[in-house]
Amino acid sequence: MSLKARIADAVEAAYQEGFRHFLCGMALGCDLYFCECVLRLRQMHPDVTVEAAVPCPSQADAWPPDQRRRYERLVAACDFETLVSACYTPACMQRRDRYMVDHAALLIAAFDGSPGGTRYTVEYAMRRGLEIVDLPIVLEPAR
Repeated sequence: MSLKARIADAVEAAYQEGFRHFLCGMALGCDLYFCECVLRLRQMHPDVTVEAAVPCPSQADAWPPDQRRRYERLVAACDFETLVSACYTPACMQRRDRYMVDHAALLIAAFDGSPGGTRYTVEYAMRRGLEIVDLPIVLEPAR
């Protein structure tokens, strides 16, 4: 099963467990897939709300134009936008990650075990005692 499908299944399962408000860090990659899945869920269940937790206004400035447009469209579609830092700082991404964990009861993470923002967020969520749904990233063998 593809990662996108597993994210969609995890979002649906969270809804079935009673979760209605979803936070998304809006990072390039899995965060944007997650946001798209929750927005699709909201189409079926109008009681769902989506919050874009944006680390700084320039988050997507260096992204490829197509991904920047996708990001802007998704942020605009969210019910809420929380700007965690008024400008870029070396700590604004971790501040965004802490904001999401501090306002959550469940973390859905696609984590490959490597150092970085996802690892920081998962470890912080573990210290905070959050329930974690881990969606391991499975690399397909080369053909």
